[in-house]
Amino acid sequence: MLEITLNWFTNHYIEFLGTIFGLIYIVFSIKQNILLWPVGIITSALYIYVFFYSKFYADMSLQVYYLFISIYGWHNWLHGKNKNTETNQIQITRATKKLSFILILTTFILFVFMAFILKNYTDSPLPYWDSFTTSASIVATWMLTKKYIEQWIIWVIVDAVSLGLYIYKGLYSTSFLFIFYTIMAIIGYFEWKKEMNKTELALSE
Repeated sequence: MLEITLNWFTNHYIEFLGTIFGLIYIVFSIKQNILLWPVGIITSALYIYVFFYSKFYADMSLQVYYLFISIYGWHNWLHGKNKNTETNQIQITRATKKLSFILILTTFILFVFMAFILKNYTDSPLPYWDSFTTSASIVATWMLTKKYIEQWIIWVIVDAVSLGLYIYKGLYSTSFLFIFYTIMAIIGYFEWKKEMNKTELALSE
């Protein structure tokens, strides 16, 4: 058993490290700890390698996007507008109906584009599901940089679907990570909602 475990770790240590940093990332996200962004950069770099060799090309390109959006998010959380004067953090807000429509439309356009590319020009085994999780994740991560609470709802859906994909591909360490992600996304939503309600109550007094 020990030998099997050691052999697995030898072949999957980069995925394992990505899992560890990914767990730290989601905890920091819920706590609104700005260190989530540098941790996210490290996680993305590790998973670029993992997804390339697993032939999840859309997910690999998503990790490249995460590298850049993490830099943007880091800057926005430090210098963005709409900051709470007491905590010096940008406040959690809701997306407007207009913005929600734009984000849904953006997700659909990204999905169609990625599905076409993956279906016709790669050997991706699950092009449509891969495209769905990638397009939704792109939008949700941007929403995180702005602290829109609805991003957690998107993550619950994306993480649950991704869990099935990674089990299918035999990425069991990553599958464990996405079980945790799905649960923590639900917790994150309620934690952020509680914080947002507290801020709104303080402003109304």
